[in-house]
Amino acid sequence: MRISWFKILSAVLLAGVPMPASATPTTVFFTPCSIDIQGFKSVHLTYDSYFTVAEKGGTRGGAAFPVDMGLTVGVLPFEKFQAEVGFDWFEPTDYPLVLNAKMGFPEGAMFAGAPALQVGVFNAGVKKDATDMNAIDAVTGMTLPMGLGRVHLGGYTGKKELLVGSDGKTAQAGFMGAWDLSLLPVADGSYSRLGLCADWMSGKNVLGGGGPGAAWYFSKNASILTGPVWFNDRELNGKWKWTMQFDANI
Repeated sequence: MRISWFKILSAVLLAGVPMPASATPTTVFFTPCSIDIQGFKSVHLTYDSYFTVAEKGGTRGGAAFPVDMGLTVGVLPFEKFQAEVGFDWFEPTDYPLVLNAKMGFPEGAMFAGAPALQVGVFNAGVKKDATDMNAIDAVTGMTLPMGLGRVHLGGYTGKKELLVGSDGKTAQAGFMGAWDLSLLPVADGSYSRLGLCADWMSGKNVLGGGGPGAAWYFSKNASILTGPVWFNDRELNGKWKWTMQFDANI
């Protein structure tokens, strides 16, 4: 995730270790493009890793991202307007704490058949000019007919000094999209065992990229999600990485 000036900044402030693309609120796979928000008092724990496969070590494509350990909590006791706040802790880095939050209306809350609508902030780091990307996003989406899953659409913008491509050009804003589908419902219909998803984020910057994933739910509150992620700017993040994401709700 390094460009000419970002190489120096990363080496000094982040010990030369590339950061994952997003410190995110509730997600679909790789991006924060999701209409889901944690319910009131729900505590979501995540452990995400991104690593290369059959690549030599080093800083161009062969380096894994730091592990992301995150916690997100639903904070509003309303059915038709929800909000969540959370943080991510990245190791190894010099400044591991990054904050996130979002709020909005779930599907059908504004009127019958209404899409979900929400706004949020992610990558709100605590180190000035290093991790304070402070990206703002807006997302809408809805359930598709005939059991075709859900579609999520949105856009984002962040701090222009940190959203720069390997060519030195600013890529401060972009759009994103996602899709997910639940399969193999359990006998009582409370949840599905298998989930399929895909998402993508535009922008030739440290955020841009996406891929397809598959999730297996061991129970309603515990799952593993895995799949490949490709990046828009290979000079920053490498060509692709594999992710393993462990999630649990309390």
